[in-house]
Amino acid sequence: MDGFADLLCSLLARAGVRSEDIYRRTKVEIPGYYRAEKKWDLVIVSQGKLLACVEFKAQVGPSFGNNFNNRTEEALGAALDFWTAYREGAFPVFPRPWLGYLLLLEDAEGSRTSVGVAEPHFPVFPEFREASYAKRYQILLQKLVRERLYDGAALLLSPAEGGKRGVFSEPDPDLSFGHFASALLAHATRELG
Repeated sequence: MDGFADLLCSLLARAGVRSEDIYRRTKVEIPGYYRAEKKWDLVIVSQGKLLACVEFKAQVGPSFGNNFNNRTEEALGAALDFWTAYREGAFPVFPRPWLGYLLLLEDAEGSRTSVGVAEPHFPVFPEFREASYAKRYQILLQKLVRERLYDGAALLLSPAEGGKRGVFSEPDPDLSFGHFASALLAHATRELG
C-alpha cells in the first residue's frame, strides 16, 4: 500500500499541495465522535482546515469471507464516526473534507470464485447472489460512494506474486486509481485556491 500512498502524495505535491500539509504515519489522528480519535493513512490539513482523509486497506487470502465482513464493518464505522464528528463540530465545517477509501485485494481463486448466500428468513439483495468477494467489494465501494459515506473509492486487484512488481487490475472504471486520484486532487487544489 505504501506505493499507492507515495504516488498520491507525489501527485498532490505536483498539484500544489504543500508537503508540510500532507501527513502520513505521524500526525494522522482525527477526532471521532464515538471514539476519541482515529488514525487515517493519509491526512491533508492546510491552515487549520481538514481537506482530506484517506484510508488504505489490503486483503490477502485465505480467509476472504471473514475479512470481507470485517472490512465492511470497519469502512462503515469509520465513515459514520467521521461524519458524525464533522456534524458535531470536531473540525471546521468549511471546506467540507474529502473522505476516501482505497482497497487492494489479492487477485486469487478465493477472491474470484462465486460465494453462496444464506437466506433462512429473508432474501438477500439480488446483486449479492453468486457474487465473488471481488464483486462484493466492488458493490460495497459503489454503495459507500453512492450513499456519500465516502467521496471517492478505489478497488485494485493484484496477484500475490505480481503485486510487488506493480501488477494490478481495476475491475470497475469508476473505482479506478486514476478516477480516485483525480477526484482527490481536484478537491484539494480547489480548496487551496
